[in-house]
Amino acid sequence: MSHVGVGPRAVARSAAFLTAGVLAVPALAGCTSEEPSSKPLAAQDVASAARASVSDGGTLRWAVDSVPDTLNTFQSDADATTTRVAQAVLPSMYRMDEKGGPARNPDYLESAEVVDTEPKQVVVYKLNQQAVWSDGREIGAADFAAQWRALSGKDSAYWTARNAGYDRIEKIERGANDLEVKVTFSRPYADWKALFSPLYPKDVMGTPDAFNDGARRSLKVTAGPFAVKKVDAGADQVVLTGNPRWWGSPAKLEKIVLRAVPRDKRVSELAAGKLDLAEIDPETADEVTLAAAPRDPATGTPLMGPQGSPAAGAQGRSAAEALRSWAVANGSDEEAAEEEVLAREERREAEAKAQRRRQALSGYEVRKSLEPAYTQLALNGSDGPLADERVRRAVARALDRQKLARTVLKPLGLPAEPVGSHLALSGQPAYADGSGALGEPNAKEARALLADAGWVPGGPVKEKDGAEKAAGAEKAGDEGEGKDKAKEKSEGDDDGTYIVGEDDKGGDGKGDDGKNKDGDGGDEESGEKHSSGKNTAQGGAPGAYAPKGTAAPAGSVAAPLAKDGKALTLRFVLPSGPGSETLRTVADRITGMLKKIGIGTRISKVSDESYFKDHIAAGEYDLALYSWPASAFPATDARPIYAKPVPAADGSLNVAQNYTRVGTDQVDQLFDRAMTTLDQKEARDLLRKADSRIWAAAGSIPLYQRPQLTVARKNLANAGAFGFGTPVYEDMGFLKKGAQGSRPSAPAASSPTSSPAS
Repeated sequence: MSHVGVGPRAVARSAAFLTAGVLAVPALAGCTSEEPSSKPLAAQDVASAARASVSDGGTLRWAVDSVPDTLNTFQSDADATTTRVAQAVLPSMYRMDEKGGPARNPDYLESAEVVDTEPKQVVVYKLNQQAVWSDGREIGAADFAAQWRALSGKDSAYWTARNAGYDRIEKIERGANDLEVKVTFSRPYADWKALFSPLYPKDVMGTPDAFNDGARRSLKVTAGPFAVKKVDAGADQVVLTGNPRWWGSPAKLEKIVLRAVPRDKRVSELAAGKLDLAEIDPETADEVTLAAAPRDPATGTPLMGPQGSPAAGAQGRSAAEALRSWAVANGSDEEAAEEEVLAREERREAEAKAQRRRQALSGYEVRKSLEPAYTQLALNGSDGPLADERVRRAVARALDRQKLARTVLKPLGLPAEPVGSHLALSGQPAYADGSGALGEPNAKEARALLADAGWVPGGPVKEKDGAEKAAGAEKAGDEGEGKDKAKEKSEGDDDGTYIVGEDDKGGDGKGDDGKNKDGDGGDEESGEKHSSGKNTAQGGAPGAYAPKGTAAPAGSVAAPLAKDGKALTLRFVLPSGPGSETLRTVADRITGMLKKIGIGTRISKVSDESYFKDHIAAGEYDLALYSWPASAFPATDARPIYAKPVPAADGSLNVAQNYTRVGTDQVDQLFDRAMTTLDQKEARDLLRKADSRIWAAAGSIPLYQRPQLTVARKNLANAGAFGFGTPVYEDMGFLKKGAQGSRPSAPAASSPTSSPAS
């Protein structure tokens, strides 16, 4: 699973189990009950059209993030573009449907079923009799066997990034005929449909050299509607052309060019007419939407008149000459008048340029859905305050996830529901809201959890002269060290680090009148009411603290907490790149919510290049935001993300993809059982139980499903915001004159619920 990049986590968690009373974990009842299946919160938006309405030919210019370093999806440096290419040129026995579940791909597979379970699980694949590789050879058992041997993990000469499922296969044989493949498993495997998607030819999988190097820059043998013509690193593009041996519905497009275009350059490339399809950020979506807007309803005229015509130019010159004559006649300095004329001409040129840009963008439209991925707040439980499960739970219960989802999704017109599961998204079979295992957002109970863990008021105190006194010295060399540096960083400068939660500026959701910015005087996180936003005890001075252990006044920003002379301040690491504005906005909201329960945050903004490798994967953070993709096979794909870290032979900790370093034996056991049962209902129930226990451990808090915004040329059909569904490349193309694609009605923004956690 995986945003900014993709994120995993995990570590030794606090040994103590939660005690009775306020710290007790709610009973995990109801996980195995039958529930009506949920629906995806947003549908695909691809301008669906029948193939008969789509023209033959044309080139689709599609912006991607990178030219891949490898075309082998099973290598560690494979990326999203690697997957795009594989989907277009290689067989997949199953692909993801619009609800995020596996769907048999009839172009390759006539049927697949479990024919035996005792003494071993046996699956028989019956292949499409027309399915052939581009060199004319039939797809068959030899290709299945070569892929199994390469990915089984038994031969270390193969540089594989994953072998889940393939390590459970005992043997692969030819079935009753050349079109049958018989796969026998050494251990039961529930997610067998995840295998052989994609399937590479034996030419790639047959030897370590071919696997490691042969498919990095070319795929000589393919079997999809398209083939790889070239990977051109110099031109930053991958060119796909139609496969002449393709037996399915012929590809409508003649060519697909996947161009590497940085996110912040895409709107310019669109305006220049150099792209037909691109994922974009909300700001670009706004610009494209405005460009396609109708004329000014008040006047019935364009927002700007036509520019560049002789008449317009003459009119501009006349105005300039008139301005100069008036200025001189009225005693103004002729040089100043000339400067004003030049300034007006520059503004006119800028307006003309903007008008031309709007005109160019008016040929596009924004297609939007929800990406099959969710953004989470990760809490590093390896050491420091978050090694204590009570502190992690306090952080989690301070968050209003509904408000955070609305912050990101409501302005985009997308359903703003918080994600309720670590293992599935709404619409997928395994989805159920397990957040009740953690408890609803409640600031009062969050403060009680912190007090039980020994964190009490008495942290940094604001002195009259503006200096800060920390409850204990900072670590040597720590960011924010020293009075002057802490003051400088606390001002929210975008460069570097600043401290949040050690003063009363911002982050508390209050205006100068002490009211919430949303318009009321209540504390939304705690449900408590208050009459004033001032943090002043009756008869005391601002900043004075009640005796140790006293609860914070209702509705106020809690006094900073400390323990053993050290302030409770968490390092919040964020990417600094131009595409991460949304994450930084969410982080600002989170810091305000944590401030209300007395937790300070020290925000560090780091380069996108080092964010994941040097901070998330290395465990150099307390709090972080990153995303995981949804999977049709959560028992297999999510297990390494939540598995309990284990000591390696060299004494280090093997965290797999569990970058929060929080895991339990019980969660591992539930995953293992879900992976081995062939009863789908039982597997679903086991996954929901595992999810509830992941919630209770509070190592990661799912926040919202990621928005998926694409800009597409208006006449481009069957492409755009794909949602859960795997793209059908052979159906993409440009509409015939007069034809129209079908788009879903705008998804309604979700209405407030009775509880942010519901």
